[in-house]
Amino acid sequence: MSSRLPPDPKTFRRPQGVAPTPWSGRHAALSRRTLLRGVLGGALVTLGLPPLELFMNSHGTAYAGDTSDGFPRRFGLFFWGNGVVPTRWVPAKTGTDYELSEELLPLAAHKSRLAVVTGMRVTLPNTEPHFSTGAGFLTGRPVAKIGSNVTVEGPTIDQIIAAVTGQETRFPSLEAGCNSDGLSYTGPNAQNPVERSPLALFERVFGGSFTLPGDTPKVDPTLRLKRSVLDAVSEQLSALKTRVGANDQLRLQQHFEGVRALEKRLARLEEDPPQLAACALPQRPATEFPDVEGRPPLAAKNAAVSEILALALACDQTRVISSWFTHPVSNVLFPGAPQGHHELTHNEPGDQPEVHKITVQCIEAMAQLCDALAGIQEGTGTLLDHMVVLGTSDVGLGKTHSPDDFPILLVGSAGGALKTGHHYRSGSNETTSKVLLSVARGVGLDLASFGGADAETQDGLSAIEA
Repeated sequence: MSSRLPPDPKTFRRPQGVAPTPWSGRHAALSRRTLLRGVLGGALVTLGLPPLELFMNSHGTAYAGDTSDGFPRRFGLFFWGNGVVPTRWVPAKTGTDYELSEELLPLAAHKSRLAVVTGMRVTLPNTEPHFSTGAGFLTGRPVAKIGSNVTVEGPTIDQIIAAVTGQETRFPSLEAGCNSDGLSYTGPNAQNPVERSPLALFERVFGGSFTLPGDTPKVDPTLRLKRSVLDAVSEQLSALKTRVGANDQLRLQQHFEGVRALEKRLARLEEDPPQLAACALPQRPATEFPDVEGRPPLAAKNAAVSEILALALACDQTRVISSWFTHPVSNVLFPGAPQGHHELTHNEPGDQPEVHKITVQCIEAMAQLCDALAGIQEGTGTLLDHMVVLGTSDVGLGKTHSPDDFPILLVGSAGGALKTGHHYRSGSNETTSKVLLSVARGVGLDLASFGGADAETQDGLSAIEA
């Protein structure tokens, strides 16, 4: 194989025999199937156009933020299904002088990094039990019906953040879990798959082309060719921009920025990995996690997933993770439980002691993730100090599918952008979108608002902002 590299696209000139731009004439046709074409290293490369106003309706975008203390700000989401028992969840006192409730005790080691937010409401129509409130909280928008299918109206908070912070990382986001399909969406009917196998997650992140700091990187000789598409078609880009209106020019620019972001991620595979002292290989997980007497080993799987996700962040493979412990309407049989979780939320009378025990196990799992993040030293702090982990569910009280007193936990200050070590309780059923707007701004996004319909807000929750 020849070691000759492709020519520099910035100085490359079209060779003889290569056609000029497909719309060089005044009356040349432009359709939604038009491709930009160029030559790179003797090979033809093509780039499709984004949806333009010429063909369909428009859409929006978000903008980038900064880093904190030399370390990037990261975002994590930890999710469990079927809500909580509010009488055992909400701490008795507010402010910094509060005591953890029964269901929050597993997070005792992280109390100084924890912000408990209660009394907030998902201010959207609760038309689809479990889904309307869970997806509504994460998107800030009502659910949408497309034909007979119920889906989200817009991206979830993890993907809103990943669209910005993931432009230079190998993975824009990572979705993993123990027993869940998750509620991570890039848009309507675009649900991100959750990796349920710890071994498959390990191989995806730390197998193949992954290189530890200081090691010789594994270089794919085709990458330089793959990441120069925009330069190869730059002449046609300039010509195309003169053919479209202002809105389409913006849409083209956003499309090309997305392609360039992909090129940057490919380029990172050619470079030495970041010199992050905390970057290390996690322990290779077991091949299988068999059920024990019909009960899945949730804690063991969660521990393995948590270590992999934490080190993926430490090695700057991604800056957005989501851990889906259980899903909405999950009827998984927890250790010690007489029935499935969802059945118990509706069938158990009184103050639901068995549901309470399951909720404690869910928060213990969140504590496992926080332990893994706090165990990684970064500068004078920890990885957990340089990020925020949002812990939440799909409802408040599972028995009634309540959108009220929605469970919201924030662990980590995102490098000092968010207040920690306190309990805030809303006295007016404020929309939960305020929390997510503050979180997005805390990790560096320049968002003017979050959500839509009755959940739209231009104001964050000042009580949690530093």
